[in-house]
Amino acid sequence: MIELYLSKVTETSESEQAGKLYARVSYKQTLGIQEMAKHMAEHNTAFSEGLITGILIDFVKCVREQVLNGNTVKIDNLAIFKASVEANALEVLYDAQQDKVAQATMGELKSGDKTGPAVKTIKLLAQSTGDFTREELKKDVKFGWTDKARAEIAAAKGGTSNAPSNTGGGTNTGGNSGGNTGGDNNGGGGDEDNPNEN
Repeated sequence: MIELYLSKVTETSESEQAGKLYARVSYKQTLGIQEMAKHMAEHNTAFSEGLITGILIDFVKCVREQVLNGNTVKIDNLAIFKASVEANALEVLYDAQQDKVAQATMGELKSGDKTGPAVKTIKLLAQSTGDFTREELKKDVKFGWTDKARAEIAAAKGGTSNAPSNTGGGTNTGGNSGGNTGGDNNGGGGDEDNPNEN
């Protein structure tokens, strides 16, 4: 179950979201390769935790290698990894006045330059696929409130929350999945306090 907490946009914000409450995911822990290997080894596999760790480390290196070679790497039912660039706005391919041509390199355009490095920066994109697409996640996800959120809701009702059960669970019908970065955009907000960010 994914537990949610409530985040309020500051009243002083000039946006239309000012003062509104948004549900955010309360992340329990971060699992690295070691933790995932241990978890996988506990699933009645014939492979040891150490062997799985080695395979995962090599796998990460190979994904990076393939992405940097201009390939996309599709991990079925998880994500498609690929490189993307943030580009400079070139006006011409060749600037006769400065004798400069468009370059397949990374850097910033200097003031007054019409051409030069084509790329500002590079980034990794992860696009969900298979069982991790938005529609598939909507079928299986269950939500509940954190203890703090339940207490806030109870206080708003004028009572106290002593119930151990987590209300608000059940299958989500609103959809809550990041299409390419794993963010949870629902009701105008992601994981950050700024509801306008994606």
